[in-house]
Parts: sequence; structure tokens; C-alpha cells
Amino acid sequence: MRYGGDNRGRLLIIVLVVTTLFLITLDLRGVQVINGLRTGTQTALTPVQKVGSWVVSPFRNFLSDVTHLGRTRNQMEKLKTENDKLRLALQNRQVADAQLKQLKGVLNLAGTAGFKVVNAKVISQGSSTSFTQTITIDAGTTSGIHTNMTVLSGYGLVGVVKYAYTNSALVQLASDPAFRIGARIAGSQQIGILSGQGTRKGVLQLLDNTTRIHTGDALLARGSDNGRPFVPGVPIGEITSVSNSPGAVTQTADVKFYTNFSTLGVVAVVVSGASSDPRDSLVPPKPHPTPIPTVTIYATPGAISPSPTATK
Repeated sequence: MRYGGDNRGRLLIIVLVVTTLFLITLDLRGVQVINGLRTGTQTALTPVQKVGSWVVSPFRNFLSDVTHLGRTRNQMEKLKTENDKLRLALQNRQVADAQLKQLKGVLNLAGTAGFKVVNAKVISQGSSTSFTQTITIDAGTTSGIHTNMTVLSGYGLVGVVKYAYTNSALVQLASDPAFRIGARIAGSQQIGILSGQGTRKGVLQLLDNTTRIHTGDALLARGSDNGRPFVPGVPIGEITSVSNSPGAVTQTADVKFYTNFSTLGVVAVVVSGASSDPRDSLVPPKPHPTPIPTVTIYATPGAISPSPTATK
């Protein structure tokens, strides 16, 4: 039994060696036996490879999509951040442009009048324990600002300084119901008292009922002794309506302030008045009305337009 098993093992080895030598000989002589086996094997495996690729492809695509989605989200977040920065920069630029325009306007007004002023930014707007209509500015006693000084915008009167601190000041607006100022009508020099109404409108009470006032008349500050609290000639507003009651001692008129108190960004505090009263030189110019176009009609002598004829 033992010798028979050894003989079969030796015989199998001899057969494998002979077969190998035979295949090598055929391959060297150009017989494409090996290639045929390779081709057959590839042909047999192709369907299996296709099925494997079809099964694996969705997972491969899913992983690719997840990767691209992460990159897209990062790009979107980056673009959103850049967009927010650009929007903020644009808003800051718009605010700066508006403040620059207001600063130019108030400097032009002060320069025309000959006032010495200190410019300041409005840092808050609201009410206080004493007044309902106020603003707070970022300049105070260190800048030469004190109580009872006139505050201007590029259009005219804003109010008066009520409290001055080291680096800030509280300004009572002309729209405050407790605000009072002596005023005069430009041209006629009629004198009256203007009161705030809590809005952009005020009420003027003239002390003389003999002189007529009209809608559109300009109202100016009469001025106080030594220019405190009010310097003379500052534009206040325009008459919008007049109430003349029969037998009344005074005339009453509604006034629209030139200054829009809700849009104040930059103001100026008058620290020194002009050497002389500017009188009516600060009255804002009235806008020119839009001219009505002239239509010229040419008529030919003897030409008569036919009368319309009714037909049945």
C-alpha cells in the first residue's frame, strides 16, 4: 500500500512536469493556447465584473456626492460671509455719504452767517426725564460746548443745548412740546412765539393782528441777548396755514420746520455768534416752479373747420 501510493505521487509529478514543458513548447512555437485561455477567462469574468461595477457604482457616486456637497456648503457659507461684509460696507458707506452731505450743509449755513461752530455726531435720539424730544451728541465741554447754545442743521434750527457733559451733550429739539423760541417773519419782521408740537410742525402766535401773514412766509429766529440761547437769523421753518379769528388779539399760524429731526446724523453747535445780525440772508431759496410749456396754434385765414354732421 505504501509503495503504491508513492508510485502514484511520482507519476502525478511526472505528468505535471511533462504537461508544463509541452505548454511552454507550444507557446514558444507561436501556438496561442495561453492567450486563448486568458481570453476565455476574461470572457467568462466580464459579466461578473459588470455586475460588480453596477452594484458598487451607486455607493461610489454617493460618496462623491457627499464630498461635493460638503465643498458646496463650505463655498456657500464663504460667499454668504463675504456678501454680509459687502452689505455692511455698503451701508456704512451710505451712512458716511449722508453724514458728509449734512456736514457740508451745516458748514455752508454757518459760513454764510459768520457763526463759529463745533460739529458733532448724533449718537442717540429719544426722550429724557425733562423732555420728550431730544438728541445726544458726541461733543461736550471739552469741545467748548455749554448749556443754552443754539444747535443747527444744514437746513436751519435743530434746538438748544440743555445739558453739557465732558464729551457729550443733550439737545432739546425744536419739535419738543416744551420748546419755545422768539421768531420773526422774514420781510415783514412780524414777531411771535413759536412752540413745538411733538412733530415736524410747530405753532406760531403773532403778537400783532394788524399785519397779514401768508402761506409760504419764512420764519427766522429773532435772537437772544448775547446770542444765548438763540443766535439771530437762523431759519426755522415755513408758514403752512394761517388762522385769523375775527376779534382775536393774535394771529395763529402752522409752521413746518425746515429740519427733518428724524434723519439727523451731523449737527453743529454755535459757540460764537456773528459780529452782526445776518437778517434775512439765511432764508432758503424757494424752488422755482416748473414752467408751463407754451403751445403755439397756427391758424390759416379763411379756413373753417367743417361742422360735424349726424348720419342715420
